[in-house]
Amino acid sequence: MDTDLLRAFVTVAECQGFSAAGKVLHRTQSAMSLQIKRLEDQMHQALFERTSRSVLLTAAGEHLLPYARHMLKLEDEAKDLLKGGMHGELIRLGTSEEQAATYLPDLLPRFAAQFPQIQLEVHCDISDTLVKRFQEGLLDVVLSVRHKPTQSGHLLGWEPMVWVMADHVSLSQWQTLPLALNPEGCIFRAHALSALGRDETRWELRYVSQSPTGINVPVQNGLAITVKTPRSVPPGCRIVTEEEGLPNLGHVEIELHQRPGHSSEAFQALCKSLESVVAEHESIACLGGRGET
Repeated sequence: MDTDLLRAFVTVAECQGFSAAGKVLHRTQSAMSLQIKRLEDQMHQALFERTSRSVLLTAAGEHLLPYARHMLKLEDEAKDLLKGGMHGELIRLGTSEEQAATYLPDLLPRFAAQFPQIQLEVHCDISDTLVKRFQEGLLDVVLSVRHKPTQSGHLLGWEPMVWVMADHVSLSQWQTLPLALNPEGCIFRAHALSALGRDETRWELRYVSQSPTGINVPVQNGLAITVKTPRSVPPGCRIVTEEEGLPNLGHVEIELHQRPGHSSEAFQALCKSLESVVAEHESIACLGGRGET
């Protein structure tokens, strides 16, 4: 059985679409359709149900999927063995700067010790941009904050959002709340403005930056207030308590996007390490959050 066809099949199944799968595999939509047609001809039955809105597995496709994944895994393992291990493999990881600062110091030394020959290319940006780049096939794995439901995101857990301000200032000194937030499209910004709108709090947007540094500096100097997760509170700042009267922000969901069909030992180990380190820090953050209340 042609593993190129199986890889196309697995990718379409996981992306739930030919166009998205083509971006991941760097092929046109028509090329993907042709490969699936060839596989269906070999299987003598349809593997997908196609409508104008969705692409879903048939019963035959659901039966084939676990076997296809296993065959691709075996192929990748055989290739790794014949080329002398994992030398030369490149994994492109996307994450936000604040997630990188929190998770990578624990993850990278352990991963490097286990896979010293792997080249890890880290891209930092806001989550929405990283997910788009993943869907375009430009990243292999992305750790992100969920902005909207996706076909590729695997939920790892959640983190509370909190108001953050400098230690030396008080909310009472501001008649109008000065904000330092990320650009339009950031879920933290959306939650902050929505919460303030419901609460009818007077506010104004003073500082806008895609960089954590651009947000942290005015907040640390008492010039504005911002929204973060507990793990990302910068030095010289504190979490605003419920008693101080600002509206509750709720929580955000943390998810992992993995390139379909990418099943080398190093890639799977990196994904498992990301899941583990997020779970470790999420547990600590939740305990810290309970301590604040």
